[in-house]
Amino acid sequence: MCQDDAMTSAAAQTMAVVPASRARHAVIAVWIQAINAVVYSWSVFRPPLAQLHGWSKAQTIMPYRYCLLLVALGAIAGGIWQDRKGPRVAASVGALMLATGFVVSAFFGNTLPGLVLGYGILAGLGGGIVYVVPIANLVRWFPDKRGMMVGLAVMGSGLSPLFWSPLMEAIIGKDASRLHSTVPMAFIVMAVIFIVAVLLPSQLFRVPPAGWRPAGWTPSVDRSALRESTAIEMFSTWQFYALWIAFLLGAAVGIFNAGGRLSWGTISDRIGRKSALFGMSCLSIIVCLGLLRSANGFWSVVTGLCLAAFAYGGFLAVMPSFSADYYGQSNVGGNYGFLFLAWGVCGFLIPGYFEGMLDRARAAGNLTAGYRDVYWDIAMFAIVVAVLAVLLRAPRAKSRA
Repeated sequence: MCQDDAMTSAAAQTMAVVPASRARHAVIAVWIQAINAVVYSWSVFRPPLAQLHGWSKAQTIMPYRYCLLLVALGAIAGGIWQDRKGPRVAASVGALMLATGFVVSAFFGNTLPGLVLGYGILAGLGGGIVYVVPIANLVRWFPDKRGMMVGLAVMGSGLSPLFWSPLMEAIIGKDASRLHSTVPMAFIVMAVIFIVAVLLPSQLFRVPPAGWRPAGWTPSVDRSALRESTAIEMFSTWQFYALWIAFLLGAAVGIFNAGGRLSWGTISDRIGRKSALFGMSCLSIIVCLGLLRSANGFWSVVTGLCLAAFAYGGFLAVMPSFSADYYGQSNVGGNYGFLFLAWGVCGFLIPGYFEGMLDRARAAGNLTAGYRDVYWDIAMFAIVVAVLAVLLRAPRAKSRA
């Protein structure tokens, strides 16, 4: 079966229709990313659920940990699916899964398994499918500005909690006696929003005609020399594993940092992906070792955390571009999905690791030392990423048999 977006007429493949299509897909991508990112606003639900059911912090974080892991797995499935069937089908199914997950959370959210199933698994899978589609589509429409446009799209998800969190807080309210009804209502409202604001706009997705390039743009010699790679071919290169480890360790810094996503994406278009990756890592090292570990006041801590988050944001913008640069754009959805799995593994494992360090420090009566240990580990992660950035080079094209 051909892609749902396949152009059927020769006239449709002309350059004349491209400028409007490019602008439209940029708008759609930012919009859908901003709506989809509501799954990352779980912190709003944790206090009401703890108050309503008497759950511990470990229990209230469990659905979110599964959500992060399933988002990554969903990105793989959605990426492969949209590569084969087109972005509309994949994004539509993802939106329906998101809505279903929130409905399940509304009706079965009084139990932890119900929330893990609804929010963690169903919404996580749906969110991952929806997440990867706009990114893969933008890479195809903007081969000349990959870093900037992907950064713009993921910036939408970074800014999302600024307006989703207040909305959910307003629906849930502060009245403890009404939490049994307001918490499920918040889930239902979100499910309706997914149907209206993700499912419907996703029908506007299209892919560019085969062989299309932006007017006046010619790929660099190195980039054009690389042939399109399947996931299996990608797995045979050491660069994939280097990027995967860099993503895993780089993602340990934090989340929700919109400015770094757009800035580093744009920077990577100008100075190159390797240089941007190295710069992000060096910033993390300087901040963690030189600022956060010795911070002794509120503003120094805030400044350090903002700079660390700024560096982290670049990974979500640069890694999709790395995937397209190194392995082509024909299978960019699935290929980046496998790379994005590093982010999900990080979200599932690293927070628990750091929380354990802080718990031990708290029990010892020296929480400050615990944070210093965390910053030290993050700096060590960043050093590894910086070394990988220096070693990275584009895979050599292999001749076909």
